Amino acid sequence: MNGEAVPVVAIDGPSGSGKGTVALRVARALGWHYLDSGALYRVLALYAVRREVPLDDESQLAELAGSLPLRFDQGKAMLVGADVENEIRSEQAGDRASRVAPLPAVRRALLSWQRNCAMPPGLVADGRDMGTVVFPDADCKIFLTASVEQRAQRRFNQLRQKGFDVNIHRLFEEISERDRRDAGRRVSPLRPAEDAMLLDTTELTIDQAVEVVLGLADRSRGKARG
Repeated sequence: MNGEAVPVVAIDGPSGSGKGTVALRVARALGWHYLDSGALYRVLALYAVRREVPLDDESQLAELAGSLPLRFDQGKAMLVGADVENEIRSEQAGDRASRVAPLPAVRRALLSWQRNCAMPPGLVADGRDMGTVVFPDADCKIFLTASVEQRAQRRFNQLRQKGFDVNIHRLFEEISERDRRDAGRRVSPLRPAEDAMLLDTTELTIDQAVEVVLGLADRSRGKARG
């Protein structure tokens, strides 16, 4: 599933749990490839809006997903050759992504794209169904979580640093609603894989979370070698 000899660390969790930042830093520490699966849905939604495709038109969205002109350049999303990283990190982009993500045909269209990211020497993938659907045979599965209050505060700080005008109370409501939507969707709902290790980052700094994940990944690789 993940390319026989290619090790995969799958990190799932809700919005604001820190999984993206942690996963990227873990990938860099290991010298592995990194997959931000959430960016795929954010870019697809942006591409659909630009192409005037309704976000509830499953067949057209799946067709766009099948030939999505996306590549990542040093962690930045490039759509049709242009940097769209700032555009896809807004709360509006996140809300759009959560509307297209539940569509079965869209998820099927992006599945091969994601699995093809598992290349030597290894892959760290973050998302909401990395350990349950995309890489069910991953060597290491981790489910990151944190309180809604902490996640809203983190998101608030992140968006303010990028120059966005945001309201923390609105963020709290949006994150709570996204949690309900992601956990309740029929296809690939947000949930820990049965063999995932749970990590609550509410009281952890990013550095501490990265160290814990690196330790878990190293332990899993040791078991795989044994």
